[in-house]
Amino acid sequence: MIVGRVVAENRKARHNYFIEDTMEAGLVLTGTEVKSLRAGRANIAESYASPEGGELWLINAHIPEYKQGNRNNHEPRRPRKLLMRSREIGRLIGARQKEGMTLVPLKLYFNDRGIAKLLLGVARGKKQHDKRQAQKDKDWQRQKQRLLRAKG
Repeated sequence: MIVGRVVAENRKARHNYFIEDTMEAGLVLTGTEVKSLRAGRANIAESYASPEGGELWLINAHIPEYKQGNRNNHEPRRPRKLLMRSREIGRLIGARQKEGMTLVPLKLYFNDRGIAKLLLGVARGKKQHDKRQAQKDKDWQRQKQRLLRAKG
C-alpha cells in the first residue's frame, strides 16, 4: 500500500482503539467532493464504516461543500459507498460481528494515480486503563530518549 498525499487523518483512532488489521477502500464521490478533497478539506474524526445490504458505507465523514460549486453542490455529511471486493467486504463484516470490533477510518488520501482512497482499520475499543498504560509507555519512551541524548 503506497500512501500518496494525505487529505485527512484520524489521529485519535490509535489512542481509542487497538488496530488489528488495515485495508484500503475506494470511495464513490461526486465531482464537487473530489474538488473539495483536492483543496485538502475533510474530517474523518467522528466517522465509521457500517455494512448495509452487503455493502460498506462511510457514515458521518465531513467533506465540506466546494466553495466554487453551483446549486448541484454535495451534502457535506452524506453516507458514501466504499468500494472493495466482495470477499474483503465479507471478511470485514465477519470481523465486525465479533464482540467489540468496529471499522474505523484511519486516513483519507489520494494514491499515486490520483484516486481517492480510504484506509480502514478493523479495531477493538480500548478501555480507560489501557489508554492510561499506553500514555505511560509513551512518556517513558520519550523520557528514555531524552536521557540517552543528554548522556551521548
